[in-house]
Amino acid sequence: MTTPWGTCGWGAMAPYGWFGGLLFVVLSVLAIVWLWRSLSPGRGARLAAHGGADPALAIARERYARGEIGADELERIRRELAA
Repeated sequence: MTTPWGTCGWGAMAPYGWFGGLLFVVLSVLAIVWLWRSLSPGRGARLAAHGGADPALAIARERYARGEIGADELERIRRELAA
């Protein structure tokens, strides 16, 4: 049966009405943003620039590269951060 409001008389109030449509749009946008962020090539480069997930170790490596600390000091810092 077809009515002026759609099929079977449900119209705009089909299973969840406008709330279901809004929920679908919001979840779709969130899924697209999550997928885009997880697949972006810049994510790996940002982690590598900081020496992985530990920014303190990256700072120690930068100080070693500038000559502010020696190899033994860098190794001591690395051991302390690993503990």
